[in-house]
Amino acid sequence: MNSEAHSTMSTSTSGETHGAGGPGEGSTSSLSSTASIGRKVADKIQGAQEGAAQRADAASDRLHEDSDSLPGGPKVARAAHAAADSLTKTAKYIRENDMASVAKDVKRLVKDNPVPALLGAAAIGFVLARMFSRD
Repeated sequence: MNSEAHSTMSTSTSGETHGAGGPGEGSTSSLSSTASIGRKVADKIQGAQEGAAQRADAASDRLHEDSDSLPGGPKVARAAHAAADSLTKTAKYIRENDMASVAKDVKRLVKDNPVPALLGAAAIGFVLARMFSRD
């Protein structure tokens, strides 16, 4: 191989052939590509986060609308309104915090209070199932 050809091509120890810049030559484009993928993932997460907040708001609105017509009288209606208010607060929290922070807080909450967390999840599931089963 002549010296000119040797200066434009190099072979790594693994047998891969690289351009004149050696193995790191494409690292700038790789970083750019990785950054682009990272931005796309972040945008999707943000969209999912906003979608979750919108669904919580919608469920809260629906619960407020239907709470007075739930069987069980005024106590059930008050509990339904309180649950709806909690959903509104949850939507606000989701909008104001990143997903890593939300996940960390939920894990801590469930770990510190497993029984209330389970009962709360069951209650929310029951109310939402009841609300949406009437349609």
